[in-house]
Parts: sequence; structure tokens; C-alpha cells
Amino acid sequence: MKSLAERIGGEGDMKLMTRVIEDSIPALYSQDGLGDDAIVHAKFFTPDSSWTWYATEYDPGTRTFFGLVDGLDRELGYFSLDELEGARGLMGLPIERDLHFKPTKLSELQG
Repeated sequence: MKSLAERIGGEGDMKLMTRVIEDSIPALYSQDGLGDDAIVHAKFFTPDSSWTWYATEYDPGTRTFFGLVDGLDRELGYFSLDELEGARGLMGLPIERDLHFKPTKLSELQG
């Protein structure tokens, strides 16, 4: 089990991007053409609403992800780590990273 210090960033919010995730998530466009066989490497969610982001690819230079966004609609698209870190849900809670998420095919999430 991870300690609180390992889970949070500098201001008390959970650290969304860890070195382990950054080292394992493929670069943007590297899973092009895989469709539903693309692997999701991280899951982010709002604990006080129904939004979830599933990251399949990442560019550390621009801090941009590509993946499945499940909010008002379910769609594939780009989302920003900076925006995730600054966003708050309906009750003001920050976005969290699912600590127990294991890499899985996109098809397993789009049931």
C-alpha cells in the first residue's frame, strides 16, 4: 500500500502523473490503428461527479494525453494533465488517479 506522501503532490492533491506511469505510457500516436486493442495505462476520475478519463498515450513535452473521456458523452480525444490538475468536481474535490487500475484494453472499458 502506498503511503500518503507517495499519493499526493505538493499542495495536498493526489499526484496524477507518477514516474512509473510516465515511463510506461506510450507516446502520442503510437497506438494509432489499434482501435479497441489500444491499452489504457491510467484512469483519472472526479470523486464527486461522474467524469472519468482513461489515458492510452501521453506527450510529456506538452503534458497532453489521448484516451477515452467518459463525462456527458463517451468519446476518444485529447486532454491535458494541467487541466486535470486544476479541475475540481461539483463539491470542489480534485481529480484523483485510480491507484488500483491495471493496464487494460480499451475494448474492455467500452462495454
